[in-house]
Amino acid sequence: MKEKRLHIALVGNPNSGKTSLFNCLTGLNQQVGNFPGVTVDKKTGTTSLGTILAEVIDLPGSYSLYPKRLDEWVSYKVLINQDKDINADVVVAVADASNLKRNLLFCTQIIDLKVPVVIALTMMDLAKRKGIKIDIAALERELGVPVVAVNPRKNKGIVELKKAIGLTAQQVYKVPARDFIDNKSLAETSIENIKQHFPELSDYKAIHYLINHESFDFNASLQETIENIEIKNKFNPTKTQAEEILQRYSRIRQVMQQAVSEPDPLQKTLFTEKLDNVLLHRRWGYLILLAVLFLLFQSVFWLAQHPMDWIELGFAKLSESLSSSLPDSRWTDLLINGVIAGLSGILMFVPQIMILFGLITLLEDSGYMARISFLSDRLMRSVGLNGKSVMPMISGFACAVPAIMSARNIENRKERLLTILITPLMSCSARLPVYTILIGLVIPQTNLLGFLSVQGLVMMGLYLLGLVMALIVSYVAKWFINIREKSFFILELPTYRSPRWNNVLPTMINKARIFVMDAGKIIMIISLVLWGLSSFGPGNTMQNLTQQYDQMKTQPGAAIAQLDKEYHTAKLENSYAGIIGKSLEPAIAPLGYDWKIGIALVTSFAAREVFVGTMATLYSVGDTDEGSLLLKEKMKAAVKPDGTPVFTLATGLSLMIFYVFAMQCMSTLAVVKRETRSWKWPVIQLIYMTALAYLMSWVVYQIFK
Repeated sequence: MKEKRLHIALVGNPNSGKTSLFNCLTGLNQQVGNFPGVTVDKKTGTTSLGTILAEVIDLPGSYSLYPKRLDEWVSYKVLINQDKDINADVVVAVADASNLKRNLLFCTQIIDLKVPVVIALTMMDLAKRKGIKIDIAALERELGVPVVAVNPRKNKGIVELKKAIGLTAQQVYKVPARDFIDNKSLAETSIENIKQHFPELSDYKAIHYLINHESFDFNASLQETIENIEIKNKFNPTKTQAEEILQRYSRIRQVMQQAVSEPDPLQKTLFTEKLDNVLLHRRWGYLILLAVLFLLFQSVFWLAQHPMDWIELGFAKLSESLSSSLPDSRWTDLLINGVIAGLSGILMFVPQIMILFGLITLLEDSGYMARISFLSDRLMRSVGLNGKSVMPMISGFACAVPAIMSARNIENRKERLLTILITPLMSCSARLPVYTILIGLVIPQTNLLGFLSVQGLVMMGLYLLGLVMALIVSYVAKWFINIREKSFFILELPTYRSPRWNNVLPTMINKARIFVMDAGKIIMIISLVLWGLSSFGPGNTMQNLTQQYDQMKTQPGAAIAQLDKEYHTAKLENSYAGIIGKSLEPAIAPLGYDWKIGIALVTSFAAREVFVGTMATLYSVGDTDEGSLLLKEKMKAAVKPDGTPVFTLATGLSLMIFYVFAMQCMSTLAVVKRETRSWKWPVIQLIYMTALAYLMSWVVYQIFK
């Protein structure tokens, strides 16, 4: 039986092939969680090294041992042995052979930490196409650690890599005795003073203790000791870092001369460069970008529609089956309208989440995702965001839940938070049923210029309104969010490659699992609460209603079906949810709404599309094939106590505007809480979006009434 006892940390620059290598090593033996205390994903898996079952930890990509982003700090603390939960026996440093000079900076820093290291050279085929020749034996000799060429996409070099890892773990390959550069000369006295307290440290690790000790879990006495060493020796972190980088690149240049043969830089242009001349063109680039985003947007709608319908139909049939087979009781109602309805609300999002992240994975693997961020950075930066914010925002047109989850790739905390706060302003697919029925109610079926549908223009206007307001809100909010963190839009444009199709499905499954297990718990609780509010009322109200309608059903010639509809309407009106709706009526009356619309606003917090179902129940519309048509007729005929229509042009437009801006999605709030690890920002989001919705709806109603 294999014993799980070896821990391997996988590190490397972004876009170096690290994730491909991780997938190749671990296959389907993967788990996704979170690093303790942060929202950065932790991917772990197992691989076989002969008789040893080793755990592989895929650490976030880093360019150097001087972290700037949250995910880089995660990798840094593991490498510096300041992570209590992860202790790596061997570090596999992944280096892109086609861009070796830059990758060697990070690799040599890790080597100087005096930890067991194996270098995995990826993209050797790309290096060959560039005319780059690498003498691996010479590179090993210069670095002092094993170097193995691998191609994870074709499963080449994996056996050799595993062998090198095993020998390194057994100390057959020893840690190099000499430093890659003369680290001690960078701050000799300070290093010696630090090593008096930490004799096991390498010279280079001692430098990091001097620079970043405030972020380490040291007691107050030890922190003070290190501070005193810095002060006594006049240690300058910035100067030390700068000198180190200069020395490393000088030494790396020597290594490259010994081990690497590079072609004349004026040689033929690569395919990637030729393609970028088109895709990053000052005019054509933006047109192509719009076309790609349009296809992405439409694909999520189109591909997710049938699975969502199947899920909805499946739960409807399940509810129908349980309703007919179980006795009529409060527990049956809880099961069907509470638990089953809650599960349906959770799983309905899964197709969109899986499809969206599957398509994004393909864009990332192909290399185009970085180009999207590059093209949109100028506009985004003017409102406090950066180019990486555009994909979550565009994804928000499908569903805010996966869109907010995709904001994790934004390094700057302020820009990431701003993106999370404004993404729900994008009109998601859940708003579509609301827009459709309200536009059909109050907007005439006429054309402009003979071919432009007014109803279609109004629909497009609602989507554009959400986008414009999101940019405005971001511009205003950036002055109030006090996160002082420098923003650098450092973006590497990777080479274009064929997507890894075997990586798409695991990514889709992992994202769906994260949503169901984390956000799903909160959605279920909220669904059960809403069921309780809709099913119970004060005192004996519900019992009296039941007795009243039971008596009416016993009367000769009673229309049982109609009485059932009226009974459910009366129950809802007299429930706690109905009471809340009526209590809201004075507040929402300036917007043109009555208490029934108030109930719909409350129930819509479970999901915006619930508006249509709530109105159908309130207006005693059953589930028929012509349900939507009947609902429109009933809503058109609805009048206020003074005899005026409820749904006028002013009321309809006001309600549409409310749904554009209001935060009526508990699942989104749940995901925001998960991503920010605090209820502060979901509450702020709920307050500002509700206030914005109320104000704009009031303005529209006053203009058109």
